[in-house]
Amino acid sequence: MADDHEQHPESLLPYDDWTMEALRQVVVRALRYAAENGLPGEHHFYLTFRTDYPGVEMPTRLRSQYPQEMTIVLQHQFWDLAVDPEAETMSVGLSFGGVPTTLRVPLAAVTAFADPFVRYGLRFPVEVPTAPPAEAAPGPQVEAERVPPLETAGPPTPEPETAPEEPQVVSLDAFRRRTASKEKE
Repeated sequence: MADDHEQHPESLLPYDDWTMEALRQVVVRALRYAAENGLPGEHHFYLTFRTDYPGVEMPTRLRSQYPQEMTIVLQHQFWDLAVDPEAETMSVGLSFGGVPTTLRVPLAAVTAFADPFVRYGLRFPVEVPTAPPAEAAPGPQVEAERVPPLETAGPPTPEPETAPEEPQVVSLDAFRRRTASKEKE
């Protein structure tokens, strides 16, 4: 039996990058499916992204409320969901506090994707480039990881400001606290 601690040569092939690209394509395909066909059954998505990532377009009031990271829920009331593969962005219309808003998010800014109905989720560590986009490196070197199954109820949502059918913004910190407390039980 080979020693478990033996050294492996450093790969000259970018397997980690290929894996990350493939996992991000799962997110893209899910969003494109929902854009073209709607969400079937009880499927719904939690999409977390870095709000401080270059190219994120969102209202100033939301950016001040969520200066680094924001989670949106695509479930009952959203519109104009679109994925632009050439620009590598997604956009969606949501209502925040009764105010219709369009968000445009570079796919590279996505830090997490989950479909709680089937307990499926992915996390993507994202580094925010410090240089302007034109001078930035080709892309952050990050690894994707499969997240543990989500509780069916999903993360806690804040009390709705409007009708209960409105999409809710969920703080990722609240999600992590709930997940950690569930694991202890």
